[in-house]
Amino acid sequence: MANSNTSAENAEVDVAAQKEVLLQRRKELVGDLEHIEHALDEPMPTDWEDRSSERQGDEVLEALGNVEMAELMRIDAALDRIAADSYGDCTKCGQPISKARLAALPEAALCIKCA
Repeated sequence: MANSNTSAENAEVDVAAQKEVLLQRRKELVGDLEHIEHALDEPMPTDWEDRSSERQGDEVLEALGNVEMAELMRIDAALDRIAADSYGDCTKCGQPISKARLAALPEAALCIKCA
């Protein structure tokens, strides 16, 4: 539940600029995930030593893909909050998220206290 200072605090946050940052990062992540998917779809080498190295590389790519997918989900949630006009409000306590926190982590859903 937001307090009466929420709209005043959020007026300081340039939501349009934050949306552009989020959309740009989303575009980068989608490109990275497509590259990872393509790399994982390549056939395995026939040589056993090469296959072992390839399998290790695939595990690293899968882990990276999981991290990037999680970030993509946070970005999509932030874009949804922008659309719902609740961007910049903590999803847990409803208090405004600081401008500095949003500048550093535009997809932040929680204020520093709740994080």
